[in-house]
Amino acid sequence: MTHHAPRFTFDNSYARELDGFYVPWEGDKVPEPRILLLNAELAQELNLDVDALDSDEGAAILSGAAAPEGAETLAQAYAGHQFGGFSPQLGDGRAILLGEVLDRQGRRRDLHLKGSGRTPFSRGGDGKAVLGPVLREFVIGEAMQALGVPTTRALAAVTTGETIWRETPKPGAVLARVAASHLRVGTFQFFAARGERDRVRQLADYAIARHDPELAGRDDRYLAFLRAVIARQAALIAQWMHVGFVHGVMNTDNMTISGETIDYGPCAFIDSFDAKAVFSSIDHGGRYAYGNQPVIAQWNLARLAETLVPLLHDNQDAAIRLATEELENFPEIYSAHWLAGARAKIGLLPREDDDDLGFVNALYAAMAGQNVDFTLFFRRLPQAAEGDETPLTDLFDDATAIREWLPHWRERLAQEGRDPDERKAAMEAVNPVYIPRNHKVEEALTAAETDADMGPITRLLEVLRAPYEEREGLEEYAGPPPADFGPYKTFCGT
Repeated sequence: MTHHAPRFTFDNSYARELDGFYVPWEGDKVPEPRILLLNAELAQELNLDVDALDSDEGAAILSGAAAPEGAETLAQAYAGHQFGGFSPQLGDGRAILLGEVLDRQGRRRDLHLKGSGRTPFSRGGDGKAVLGPVLREFVIGEAMQALGVPTTRALAAVTTGETIWRETPKPGAVLARVAASHLRVGTFQFFAARGERDRVRQLADYAIARHDPELAGRDDRYLAFLRAVIARQAALIAQWMHVGFVHGVMNTDNMTISGETIDYGPCAFIDSFDAKAVFSSIDHGGRYAYGNQPVIAQWNLARLAETLVPLLHDNQDAAIRLATEELENFPEIYSAHWLAGARAKIGLLPREDDDDLGFVNALYAAMAGQNVDFTLFFRRLPQAAEGDETPLTDLFDDATAIREWLPHWRERLAQEGRDPDERKAAMEAVNPVYIPRNHKVEEALTAAETDADMGPITRLLEVLRAPYEEREGLEEYAGPPPADFGPYKTFCGT
């Protein structure tokens, strides 16, 4: 069957407007590119022909081995704080930007390849990716999308026909990733660290045009831009917390200007509620633990603010004061998002005040240290509203504290007088029944990597694409891990 070559309508603003912010670069020629997973729904959203893409030509393009017409392939420059230490030059060490396409809504989207070979930013690495981490990013990104969390997404997972050596030989792979942009806090740091103020301004103007066009031309646009990024990140991290997501490497080069989640390396979803949960093999001090994510987000945003100081005011002290005021608003903005999300999770109607904070915190205190399955707890909560507490209290090692909390909660619900069926439906619409359970993810990745069996991953994706809707026969995806699973650690995909 002959396919016509896949066509992309590129409009490459980064290449065009930010000369000096990247190195033109091509992906490696690989022996045998083959599309293993193609995200048909996303391809359609990007106005791409799914059949044309799902072909040998499509595989060559999405592996980086062949550049389609109109692509201006390049490796982007950025810096970053990694675990608190500053690296002045990171950049796309194993990735290239193919270009930008406008989707059906007219939104500009980057098409980016991860694992496409060495670039001038590789720092001694081989620039390659292996199948397991590529599939993990595919699965977790799609799960986040279905959960309603802003995220970069996978268009395809492509195998390359190479054997890549890590601790053991692994199948080589490339992830074709789609993002609102790949601008990071670290992109600003790269030029600020070199004292290139004009480039920081150029980058800020580009970011404003791309992500906050309503601010363009305003006298206070750089301060308003900082405020917008702070607001997006506060909203994003609150959503992470409510689905139990732990990013694992919240370095400044992994924080987007767009407010999308990026880089699913050592990431995981918590099983039992634990603020100290850490899943990264290299996070020895718990810097990026589940409960620390809001604090780290503010720290990362402070690094962005530092790069913008010269643009905020001619007087440095005044500029620092302006930036500091914006940063100091982060906890309050985050807290408002978090509380609104928490109210929805426990079936309370939205309110303006924050006097429910103590009430909600008491719930989390009751869960702490009790090995409570986070996802199941919220999913079973509607039953407890009707008085059937046992399925919920059974989740606790010691249910004393939660038994004290539940009557106060029911009293609050009674005051609101909401229709119980309507409330139950609203709670189920925000409390997922299916998340990427770590044991199910590992099972699926192992089958794909070791046995070349894509069945478990295809099935898992199917389950995760409708996370709020309980379905017959999927009980194994809804339950906690087996007792012998853990402690769970994941590793960077490099």
